[in-house]
Parts: sequence; C-alpha cells; structure tokens
Amino acid sequence: MPNRSSLAYQARYALRHPEKIVPHLRRLARDTRLRLTTTDHVAYYRAVMRSDTARSADAAVGSKTRESWLALGRMQYDYLVGHGLKPTDRMLEIGCGNLRAGWRFIGHLKTGHYHGIDISPDILHAARRTVVQYDLQHKLPNLALVRDLTFDFLPDEHFTVVHAHSVFSHSPRHVIDECLAHVGRILHPDGFFDFTFDRTDGPDHQVLREDFYYRAETLIAMAERHGLAAKLMDDWEELPHKQSKIRVARAT
Repeated sequence: MPNRSSLAYQARYALRHPEKIVPHLRRLARDTRLRLTTTDHVAYYRAVMRSDTARSADAAVGSKTRESWLALGRMQYDYLVGHGLKPTDRMLEIGCGNLRAGWRFIGHLKTGHYHGIDISPDILHAARRTVVQYDLQHKLPNLALVRDLTFDFLPDEHFTVVHAHSVFSHSPRHVIDECLAHVGRILHPDGFFDFTFDRTDGPDHQVLREDFYYRAETLIAMAERHGLAAKLMDDWEELPHKQSKIRVARAT
C-alpha cells in the first residue's frame, strides 16, 4: 500500500479519479467538524459511525451493497470454520458492527457462546435488527456497548476465539496497544485472536483519523511486547480482500 497521507499520492489519485474529489472534500469537512467537537478517538469515531449508520448500516461497516455485505461476512465465517471454529467455542467479536459475519457465527455456535462488542450504539441497534431478521433470538447472543478495549467486564481465560475485522484499520496505535495489553487475560490458554489491518510496506500513517495503515512488523512487535505470539496469516492473503490478517495467542 502506498502512503495515502502524502500530498503527492492524493494529487495523483485525484487526477486519476476526479469523481472522488467531492466525496473526499465532504469527508474532510466532516473530519474538521468532528475534530472540533470530540475529545478523543473513541468519541470521534463513534460520531463517524453515527453519521454513516444514519445513511446505511451496511455501508457504515464497509459494504456498499447487501450482496457485498453477505459475501464479506461469508468469507470471514468460512475462514474461521476452516481454521477449526467449533460450535463449542466461546467467541468474542470486537467491533461486531451490524453482524455482517456475526449472524453466521451466532448460528454456528452454541447458545450464549457469541459475545459482540462495539463502540457505536447506532450500529448495535442495527445489530439487534439483524438478530431479529435471521431469527437468532433463541441463541441468546450477547451484544455490549463499550468505551474502550480493556475488556474489564469479561472473565479471565474465557474466550477460545477473539475476532476483529476492520477494527485496527480505523484505530490509532494507542487503541491497538490497549487491546493487545488486555486481550491475553481473557484469552483461553489454547485460544487465539485474529485481527485484520490495512497493510503498508512504507511508514505507518493515517488519513483523516478514519483510516490507519500499519506495517505488519509494527503490530507483531506490539503484540510481542505484551507477551503474545503473533504471526501473519498467509492463507488469508490469498482471499479477495484488501486487508491483511495477524493471529496472536498467549506465548508459551
């Protein structure tokens, strides 16, 4: 991935895609307004999600059409099932959104074994509508609003699978570091935590505080500082998706 924050890249991109200039200026105006009216990144991105969800819950989680929403959710589900996700697993989905993949996980897992968290109350309302749409009330999914990623209300060594798709791609380093500092406590000794991120081979950078790009080495080193073993998932790279995936587990 190139450095999308550089003026040279943005100028070249604008010349190639003039139809994107006006939408970018709208995002820039919204970014400026939210910078002035919020105090930290969680409050900022919660406001972003409120704005996006008001237009379309599917688009707010990165799917412009219902077809792409279903396809990307299916890809996440198939990948984890292919890696051994069992009905008896206890799963935490960080940034569950409107359950793009979550509704499939809920159906696959035993009753009460799915726990989804998100910082956006607006997208969690949409998640509850998804539960109703797919008649999953009897599976008793847990959906919780959070303000941080300390997981302080969750039990030790409980979750065998923790999953975060397109969360770190919208998170600054201190939010990722907070997550990695605490996820080991709630991970079962034999569990793992998968997360995707927007990968760059150049310097880590961000665009409008909404999109963050990291080197794989940056995130692997952060995980290792918190006693976690981390590896890039090469088989995920073969799938038709723009993000990369890292898996971490408690180091032995």
